[in-house]
Amino acid sequence: MKGSYAAVSVNPSVKNKSLGKRIWKNWELYLFMLPVLLYFLVFHYGPMYGIQIAFKNFVPSKGITGSEWVGFDHFERFFNSYFFWDLLWNTFSISFYELAIGFPLPIILALAFNEVRNGPFKKSVQTVTYAPHFISVVVMAGMIITFLSPSSGMIVRFIEFLGLQPAAFLTDPAWFKTVYVFSGVWQSTGWGTIIYLAALSGVDPQLHEAAIMDGASRFKRMLHINLPTIVPTITIMLILNMGNILGLGFEKILLLQNSLNMEASDVISTYVYRAGLVNAQYSFSTAVGLFNSVVNVILLVTVNQIAKRTSENSLW
Repeated sequence: MKGSYAAVSVNPSVKNKSLGKRIWKNWELYLFMLPVLLYFLVFHYGPMYGIQIAFKNFVPSKGITGSEWVGFDHFERFFNSYFFWDLLWNTFSISFYELAIGFPLPIILALAFNEVRNGPFKKSVQTVTYAPHFISVVVMAGMIITFLSPSSGMIVRFIEFLGLQPAAFLTDPAWFKTVYVFSGVWQSTGWGTIIYLAALSGVDPQLHEAAIMDGASRFKRMLHINLPTIVPTITIMLILNMGNILGLGFEKILLLQNSLNMEASDVISTYVYRAGLVNAQYSFSTAVGLFNSVVNVILLVTVNQIAKRTSENSLW
């Protein structure tokens, strides 16, 4: 009919044949994908089978299928525990503190690097800022403890040299989050600029030439040309960061944690480690970890939908 579209049905066998032909034609590319696919299947999707112990009273001798089903008992136990709100507050506060300080700094540094015209100086500064990224978590924690040691730490000695009274950085709960966040910023800011510098390399030089002809200063060109160019990248990185807001790596926190700063340093990931591996409460720790993952997924989807409605930049 004129002005209408006819529905065309595709034979599934023909569709499967065309898919098979495409795979056979590009078998080298699919072969390259195979190790990554196997990695995710074996180490990420396969272990999801064990999530069911969060709803069971898991006994290793009985196995997963033979253990008693208890429903949401472990979740209720966690939600009703006296430490639930403390763990939630510590996790959220450290994550948002780290996001507020650590997220904009790589953007600012990348914009600054992009404006440097002295090649050797630029490369030297980039190398210095990238280098801390390659320090392992254990070494980084050891450096922090050594530098902030009350008896021999160089930072403590420098503060005393200035005539000031150094704080108890490692034992005072009020200082733990600041030490954790700023040491992380020092370690990761330089490395985080790489993706933004890659995005800035796509700026059309003609835009800058036109802006120079109109008398725009370097700062205005950076503000109105460079920054809008990397906004899509910034949005995607923000979504990914929000989706991992409760996914604090417990290694560094655990290494810096002690009985005196536990009030501020105990987060969900460290609690799961103590409950699951130290105290062998496998079902309970799995339930806590599952709650952590579900909240991360909800935050990821929510922020992505907000970005999708307010702009054209989103993950899906």
